[in-house]
Amino acid sequence: MFYNACEADVTLRSGKTHYLRFGTGKKVMVMVPGLRIAPIEGTAKGLALGYRLFAKEYTVYEFDRNEPVREGCTLHSRADDLDEALEQLGQKDVYIYGASQGGMIAQDLAIHHPELVKKMVLAVTLCRSNETVEKVISDWIAMAGDRGLNAVALDYITKGFSESYLKKNKLFLPLLMKMQKLVPAERFITLARACLTCETYEQLDKVRCPVLVLGGGKDKVVTGEASREIAEKLNCPYYIYDDLSHEAYSEAKDFNRRIYDFFAQD
Repeated sequence: MFYNACEADVTLRSGKTHYLRFGTGKKVMVMVPGLRIAPIEGTAKGLALGYRLFAKEYTVYEFDRNEPVREGCTLHSRADDLDEALEQLGQKDVYIYGASQGGMIAQDLAIHHPELVKKMVLAVTLCRSNETVEKVISDWIAMAGDRGLNAVALDYITKGFSESYLKKNKLFLPLLMKMQKLVPAERFITLARACLTCETYEQLDKVRCPVLVLGGGKDKVVTGEASREIAEKLNCPYYIYDDLSHEAYSEAKDFNRRIYDFFAQD
C-alpha cells in the first residue's frame, strides 16, 4: 500500500540527518525539500503516496537538514551534508529533484560534486538573491521571532498558492497549517537566513548533468524570472506554469509527470 515507505537517520561528522525512503526500483532518486516549518519525520507514507509514480522504477530518498542546525550555516554546507549522507548510504549516480531552497542546495551539489548527479530537476528556485526573496525571507524571519511560525504559515499560504486555489480552499488551508507539528523557531530562522546565501549563478557552467527547470509564472517567493534565469544560463529545457505561484509542484496535476518523463529520457 505504501510502497515500502520507511524512515531512518544517518550519522554524519557534524550530527545526523533524518531521511525518508520508499520504492523498489534500481535507480535512485533524491528529493531535497525546501524551507519548512514542519519536520519531515513521520511523513514517509504520505510522501510515497504523493510520489507513487516513481515507486516502481526508483528507490526514492528525501533528506531533512542536518541536526543540529548550525548557526551561520549556508546552502553550500547543506549541500556538503547531503553529499556525506549519500556517501554514508552508498548512493551515487542519483536523479535529484530540488524544490525552492532544496533547488538551491541541489545546484550546489551538482556544481561541487558533479560525479554524484546523473540528472537534475530544479523547481521554483533561484541561483542568486533578488529583491522579492530578500523581502519575503526577511519578513518571515521577523514574523518567526515576534509571532511564531503560525504567522509564517499563514503568510506563506497567501504567497505560495494561486488565487483560484486559495478561493477553493480558503477554509481548509489555514486549518491544515494549524494541525502541523512545528519546528523550533530558531531552527527555521537559521535555515531561512541560509536561503540568502545562494550565489550559484556564476558557477552554473560547472553543472555537467542534464537539467530541467520548472517554475511558477506568478511566484511570489522567488519569482518566475528566477526560474527562467537558471534555464537561460544552463541553456536547458524549462516549463513555467504561468498562473501558478510557489506551490506549482502541489497544484499542477502534471508536475510529477514532467519530472518522471525528463528522468526517463536517454
